[in-house]
Amino acid sequence: MRNLQSTTSLHNGVKMPWLGLGVFKVEEGKELVNAVKTAIAHGYRSIDTAAIYGNEAGVGQGIREANVARKDLFVTSKVWNSELGYEATIAAYEESLRKLELDYLDLYLIHWPVAGKYKEAWQALETLYKEGRVKAIGVSNFQIHHLEDLMTDANIKPMVNQVEYHPRLTQKELQAFCRQHAIQLEAWAPLMQGQLLDNAELQDIASKHGKSVAQIILRWDLQNGVVTIPKSTKAHRIAENATVFDFELTTEEMNRMDSLNENHRVGPDPDHFDF
Repeated sequence: MRNLQSTTSLHNGVKMPWLGLGVFKVEEGKELVNAVKTAIAHGYRSIDTAAIYGNEAGVGQGIREANVARKDLFVTSKVWNSELGYEATIAAYEESLRKLELDYLDLYLIHWPVAGKYKEAWQALETLYKEGRVKAIGVSNFQIHHLEDLMTDANIKPMVNQVEYHPRLTQKELQAFCRQHAIQLEAWAPLMQGQLLDNAELQDIASKHGKSVAQIILRWDLQNGVVTIPKSTKAHRIAENATVFDFELTTEEMNRMDSLNENHRVGPDPDHFDF
């Protein structure tokens, strides 16, 4: 992990950047387009969006205006719960491509583990993958039992599991399970939507490295082997979030950060959601 182009290899050999830009809750418009362009100009090569975010068109515009070769980018989107069916999922994938104005995605995820629906959607993702229309497939917000259930019938195991992950929700058991099965864990809400930035313990660690709290949290992600996609639309934050490759947390500091775990979520519980 030396810079923003540093990658991890998924179990199918596809290379995925360790750090990317998330665009959750960023509305279509100039701010979104500029955020994507700014990130790519700073060296980011991974952009994460989703159908439900309603901003795929703006992400696509930002990618085009950034003038970086498509093969050098890693673009992720996700199928929403209402489209979890074989034909519906394939149609949703095609709609995402249309809005993004791309020929393929690098990673396509099932957004939430809707009971009774995600297996059929997974069959659709397997088809898209086998046809070479997407480079990698995975899931989001899946707990261990969801993964176990999915893999009982799957021909291809997920390459990525994107979940809420931060020092208040360390998900050690899930991470160990994913590691055992060569499923790459990826963090959303790595900064706990800003709620950790004034934490005294984290501020103490950050001060010792001359870094911000956000930077040490992102570094903690990376040293734990977790891909991360912090969201920001501000140029200085996008640049700051990327400056995490020039220092290393000690084992003691990593353990201190782990000890902040309270199994506390800022997002929905994957076992109890109603959307």
